[in-house]
Amino acid sequence: MLEHPTPATTPRVWEVGALCRAIADALEARFNPVAVRGEITGFSRASSGHCYFSVKDANGQLRCAMFRRAASLLDFSPRDGELVELRGRIGVYEARGDLQFIVESMQRAGQGALFEQFLRLKAQLEAEGLFDAARKRPLPLQPRGIGLVTSPGAAALHDVVTALRRRVPHIPVVLVPALVQGAAAPQSIVAALSKLYQMAQAGLAHGADLASNPAIDVILLVRGGGAMEDLWAFNDEQVARTVVQSPVPLVCGVGHETDFTIADFCADLRAPTPTAAAELVAQPREVWLGALGLLAGRLADGLQRQIDARCQRLDQAAARLGRPSGIVARQQMQLARLAQRMRHGVLLKMQQLAHTQQALEGDLPAKVQRRLALHAERLERAALRLELLDPRLVLQRGYALLADTDGQVVTSVRQARPGAALRATLADGVVDVTVVPPRLL
Repeated sequence: MLEHPTPATTPRVWEVGALCRAIADALEARFNPVAVRGEITGFSRASSGHCYFSVKDANGQLRCAMFRRAASLLDFSPRDGELVELRGRIGVYEARGDLQFIVESMQRAGQGALFEQFLRLKAQLEAEGLFDAARKRPLPLQPRGIGLVTSPGAAALHDVVTALRRRVPHIPVVLVPALVQGAAAPQSIVAALSKLYQMAQAGLAHGADLASNPAIDVILLVRGGGAMEDLWAFNDEQVARTVVQSPVPLVCGVGHETDFTIADFCADLRAPTPTAAAELVAQPREVWLGALGLLAGRLADGLQRQIDARCQRLDQAAARLGRPSGIVARQQMQLARLAQRMRHGVLLKMQQLAHTQQALEGDLPAKVQRRLALHAERLERAALRLELLDPRLVLQRGYALLADTDGQVVTSVRQARPGAALRATLADGVVDVTVVPPRLL
């Protein structure tokens, strides 16, 4: 015989929504209004103005929502790691069945344990000089190779590789994978960086084979965004001290733009995101090609200006020089005029001396007469030398001066082609001649 269950042993069958509302009513009656103290984690502000985050301590975590009206009354900007006191209502978000705290007010209650630890380490390393700007190095304009430390499964790797392939596909990238979250992450990051340091030092000391072992001139240490505890590996003291030991410039791109880690302060340069880190070390190839094109244009312009200046100087020299044959002819005419003037002057002086000698002969002492005779003899010799310099005397001996129709003097048989018209200058005139081919004997 079957026994029917009694109401005391049979639970009520609830509809899901009804159970959620019942729990919410029980929480409302039991706890609200309520105040809670905890450390902010995962804080985000939606485009609607609503804020979503969690508060936690060593023993638990509670999801929170702060709507736009209450968020607009805040007098500070909440950040992960801050210890706050919240006032509001505890309830159930029925659509998901999640326990949720609706925050109506928030005020600082001091800084969380992680944030306090962050500040202590930051102050210590800053006092030791690890953040000094003087030790930070500029990034290479055109690195031969780029070292990369990140998780092989992280979105940051995809973002960095995509940016580098787009901007500098010709530069090799060496990836050394590492854990970027969790208790083992600091040791993994230190090991990965140390391996890259050895490769970079080998490239600096001995050069590198770009095909199989590229030289590393810059290193990227990157990770995507997350809560403060997710990024905590980059606040590790050993990681910080390893970062400053890099033999080449190191760029740290961890988290989002508002996230700061100890590694950021130790690096040669901080990037707001992993993609920005890749862009900082990779000037687009188009920029360098454009710069080369600009330099080539400037070089061509400068060379053309030099050529134009030289051509202008050559034109000016040619204008001053004129035709060589014309210069020779003018010089010959000038020489003939000067010789004529000198002969005329010598004859005139000789006549004057002769007249003077006749007038004074017999009256001058013998010594004066001898000096006059000596001068007369010198004048005669000078007149003879002048006559020998006269080009017409050469022509009178049977020679002729040949020139082409342009007046250029012909000095070689190579200039007298058969059939060419030439002009021959003789002692008493000019004769036009024609070159005939040589006859065979």
